[in-house]
Amino acid sequence: MKAIETIFPVFFMILLGLISRIKGWITPEQKEGANKIVFTILFPIMIFNVLFTSHIEAQAISIVIYVLSAFSIALVIGFLVRNITGKKWAHFSPFYMTTNEGGNVALPLYTSIVGMAYAKNTVIFDIAGTMIAFIIIPICIEKMTSETAEIKVLLKKILSNSFVIAVALGLLLNFTGCYNYLMTTSFGTVYTKTIAQVTAPIVSMILFVIGYNLKIKKDMINSLIKLLGIRFIVFSFIIAGFFVFFPSLMQDKTYLMAVLIYYMSPTGFAMPMIVEQLNKSEEDADFQSAVLSLGMIITLIVYTGVVLFIA
Repeated sequence: MKAIETIFPVFFMILLGLISRIKGWITPEQKEGANKIVFTILFPIMIFNVLFTSHIEAQAISIVIYVLSAFSIALVIGFLVRNITGKKWAHFSPFYMTTNEGGNVALPLYTSIVGMAYAKNTVIFDIAGTMIAFIIIPICIEKMTSETAEIKVLLKKILSNSFVIAVALGLLLNFTGCYNYLMTTSFGTVYTKTIAQVTAPIVSMILFVIGYNLKIKKDMINSLIKLLGIRFIVFSFIIAGFFVFFPSLMQDKTYLMAVLIYYMSPTGFAMPMIVEQLNKSEEDADFQSAVLSLGMIITLIVYTGVVLFIA
């Protein structure tokens, strides 16, 4: 029942977005306006908060390094196979080969089995995912879209990127202990409630846009199967890497379930907005929504297997 409580709201918002497009309740211009609000204002605030408030232990650093390396390799593989997964989508498909949707899929599914006491097991993974999604990928996109190859111009664009600023500032204030100090003051509660209010609409708006763009056409199916199939294989190797580099942790059934559910979750829901400037047509957004939606089905299959055979 807890799985249904987690998954139903996700698909409900996707369905609501789909119906809104079909019925004409929301125009494409209005949808793009919602995209801009989330991407340029709300999401950087959320990324800052995640890194600012995360408790990073000594052992967690090695895990973050491994996951960051694994995600980077997955991105490189994405570029190597982009023509195999469909030349029509090759300008953005590599970015869907990396990252996972932790906070809104993996975390609630995982904690529905083990409880919130073990939530940090997947939150640690999100740190690496955040760095890939909001530093490395924006740098790649700036390089791909920049009209000039001049290093100074490119560097200026990267350093002025709101996501890069949010990540750098969040990590800096985390490592200097500012969050711990803040929570000992009367402003701690004010900060927490403000962030909760600011970030509350993000997930719903993203899922709504995913649903709005969801159009699976016949010419997409072959590429979708190839992309998701190769992604499945790549992330299976990432899971295997945990057995190699962190064998003691993987002997713990609770940790094993965290790894399986997290790395079989779909690409981060923010990816369509991150790569939006690469889109050449409306079909690009349609394909991206289809990748995320079908990725959710894979996650549910894996989750069911974990519940039946491991939990």
